[in-house]
Amino acid sequence: MSRIFLVAALALAIFGRGTEIQASPKHEGGRLIVQRAANFGTSLVAQLSIDGNVAADIPRAQHYEDFVSAGRHVLTVLPLPNTEFRRPNSISLTVQPGHTYIFTAVWESDRGVVLHRSTTATDTTRVPSINAPTR
Repeated sequence: MSRIFLVAALALAIFGRGTEIQASPKHEGGRLIVQRAANFGTSLVAQLSIDGNVAADIPRAQHYEDFVSAGRHVLTVLPLPNTEFRRPNSISLTVQPGHTYIFTAVWESDRGVVLHRSTTATDTTRVPSINAPTR
């Protein structure tokens, strides 16, 4: 009898936690993925800011992935180190709940780092948010 109770308690804990995650306000927005193109070379990273707050430094063969709240946001990218004193490039994004937004940070010789909208993500290593705890 105690084993049945233990199994039921464990199942409730697992499914209860899943419900909490789905109900989290953080997940009421959309999913944002920013991958880094290989044409940067190995010495530069793409620094991603969302609404003026640094979200991640994206090195070679990695990407940023997190949920952002619904509404209008400004995504900004900058190469680091910025030895050529390049200006950051920004784009606006209006996030709809439940949608996924994929961008690729690409190096362009005349503009520096630029975000291009993508339709597919490559299989790379995830970069955790700088301002959020690691999941």
